[in-house]
Amino acid sequence: MKRHRILLVDDDLLILKAIALSLKNRGYEVITASNGKDAIDILTERPPDLVITDLVMEGTGGIDVLKKAKEIDNEIMVIILTGYGDLTSAIEALRYKADDYLFKPCEEEEIYFKVAGLIEKKELKIKIRLYENILPVCCMCRKIRDDTGKEHGRGEWLTLERYMKTRAGMDTSHTYCPECKEIFMEELDKECPEN
Repeated sequence: MKRHRILLVDDDLLILKAIALSLKNRGYEVITASNGKDAIDILTERPPDLVITDLVMEGTGGIDVLKKAKEIDNEIMVIILTGYGDLTSAIEALRYKADDYLFKPCEEEEIYFKVAGLIEKKELKIKIRLYENILPVCCMCRKIRDDTGKEHGRGEWLTLERYMKTRAGMDTSHTYCPECKEIFMEELDKECPEN
């Protein structure tokens, strides 16, 4: 099982150490930064799976960390953690695609619940993307299922030729690859030997 990396950013060292210890005890790899500038350096060097960042920090704030995380990889999950929560900051965080928003002080179980949920969501997205990139081909007749514009798995089954014409705008021609040509020629020689 993959050990997920979490970047924890907070200028309150007591909160930083307490949350880091709690997450490490749950099996996560935790990297800490006590300011937004260091967090952005860490993000750039080796992006984590998830970022938990304080909103209000001197200099580079949590929104800056959020923006940089999403710029580097939109799949990095980000939780904004703040003691200065108000509707405006929550809306701003969501506008920049924060995945969740927590108010300080928060319980250890609440943080763990949010982290576990976001990590699970990220893993499901990866699995879905993997399955979406597999072209379904019938193992008997070699038809291809075209799910374009349909619910996944509900598409029409098309011959290779029709699929290529419909999806890629390409016509196909029938010929032999070198291996099949050799086999065909051997069979042909057996059927029609030269005198």
